[in-house]
Amino acid sequence: MQLDLNLLAALDALLEEGSVAGAAARLHVTAPAMSRSLGRIRRTTGDQILVRTGRTMTPTPYALAVREQVHELLQQVQGVLAPSRELDLATLERTFTLRWHDSLVALSGPALLAAVRERAPGVRLRFVAEASVDTPELRRGEVDLEANANHPGARDVRAEQVGASPLVVVVRQGHPLTRGSTVTAEQYAAAEHVTVSRRGNVGNVGNALDEVLARLGLNRRVVATVPTQAAALEFVRGSDLLISVPEATARAAAADLGLAVLPLPLDLPLAPVYLSWHQRYDTDPAHRWLRGLARSALALGGDT
Repeated sequence: MQLDLNLLAALDALLEEGSVAGAAARLHVTAPAMSRSLGRIRRTTGDQILVRTGRTMTPTPYALAVREQVHELLQQVQGVLAPSRELDLATLERTFTLRWHDSLVALSGPALLAAVRERAPGVRLRFVAEASVDTPELRRGEVDLEANANHPGARDVRAEQVGASPLVVVVRQGHPLTRGSTVTAEQYAAAEHVTVSRRGNVGNVGNALDEVLARLGLNRRVVATVPTQAAALEFVRGSDLLISVPEATARAAAADLGLAVLPLPLDLPLAPVYLSWHQRYDTDPAHRWLRGLARSALALGGDT
C-alpha cells in the first residue's frame, strides 16, 4: 500500500480543528481540496473520522483514539524531512575527533578547547595523531576535522585554507649559523638537517626546499627524519642540526626551548594550513559551529 504523507498532515489538522473549513485554513488549502483529502483518509482507514452532528463535526471513537499518535507521528516526520537548524550549545552533547598536525595541536588546540568549553561545556574534543599513511577516516565519518599543510584530493572532502606562514630555520643558541649577520643559501645547504614527516620521508615542504636548492646547484644533507615537530626541536636543541618549519608553529616552541629562529635564505611560498572535512557535514549545525571556532583558532596561530 502506498501512503501519502500529506494525508497525515491533513488528518492531524482535521482532528485538531474539528472541521473541514478549519483544517483547510490551517494548511492553506481550499475547502474542496480538504474535503477530498478527508474522503481519501476515510477510504484508507475505513473510518468516517468526522461525522456531522447538527451544525458541527464530531470525531469518531477511532479518531479520538489515534489523535495524539497522529500528532506525534507528524512531528517525527517533520523532524526527519525538515530538521531544526537551531543549535542549543548549552545542551549540546557531542564528541568531535580532530586529526591535526602535532604542531597545530600545540599551537591552536588550547585556544580551540577554551572557546568550545566557554560556549558548549558538553562538547568534548578528541585529538588524534596523524597516520603514517593516507587513511579514509575523514570520509568514513570517524574524523570530523583535519588540519595540516596538505590539500586533500578527494572530491567529497572539503578544504579551506585558514592560514599561511613563512618557513624559518630553527637552531640552537650558539649554532655556527647564528654567528654571522645573515645566513646564505650555501651555508644553509651545507648544514646538517633534521626533517619532520609522519611517513618518514621528506614531505611537501622538503620537496619544495630541495627543488629551490637544486636550481641553485645546491643539495642539503638530511641526517634524520622524525614524526613530530616537537621531537625535531629536541634534536636541534642538543646538536648542530637545523630544522626548516613554518614560523607560526615554531616561534613559540623555539622560545620555550631557548632556540634561535633565523630567516630562511631561500625564496619559497608561504606554508599553507588547510582545514578539511567531509561534505556530509556541510550543513550540520554543530559541525559548522566547530569549524568556525577551529578556523579562528588556527588563524590566530599565523598570518591569514
